[in-house]
Amino acid sequence: MHRHFILQKPFGYISQFVTDAKKKKLLGDLHDFPAGTMAIGRLDEASEGLLLLTTDGKTSEQVRGRHVEKEYYAQVDGLITDEAIAKMQEGVDICLYGEQYGTRPCTVFRLQSPPDFPERSRRIRDDRHGPTSWVSITISEGKYRQVRKMTAAVGFPTLRLVRVRIGNIRLTGFAPGAVQEVENFDLG
Repeated sequence: MHRHFILQKPFGYISQFVTDAKKKKLLGDLHDFPAGTMAIGRLDEASEGLLLLTTDGKTSEQVRGRHVEKEYYAQVDGLITDEAIAKMQEGVDICLYGEQYGTRPCTVFRLQSPPDFPERSRRIRDDRHGPTSWVSITISEGKYRQVRKMTAAVGFPTLRLVRVRIGNIRLTGFAPGAVQEVENFDLG
């Protein structure tokens, strides 16, 4: 019998259970997961938000497929322009493992007000360093650090990145580090 979990990954943790790196915070530090549990996709150490975990390799492969949308809220450096949003919507060139890669068209829009996320364990910065803005970016692929590379490619580096949705599963009512076991994943 396979088991499935929904987790809000906090800032500063890596999406792994074992690593050679010393002094890294791991997913197993948050909860006593069963043997064989794996993260479905990853969020880098500086990223936060929705992370799905399973003991079933088939389920992992289905979720990582291109047809499952992943939505991120990105706090970017500066007041993002309509032009930058349009470029990301059409797809931008990013560097991926030393090669140029064109991202697929995606959904991007400016958030009218900052999302109501808990304070991060490490502060982003304060107003002395200039304004920031928030955008929603929904992709159906998931290349290495893709969203961060996309915002940087249009001149607005990401300061904070939170995954808020995978398929129909939304990050609502979860505190950082919270884990919920579910029967299956409603990906839609």
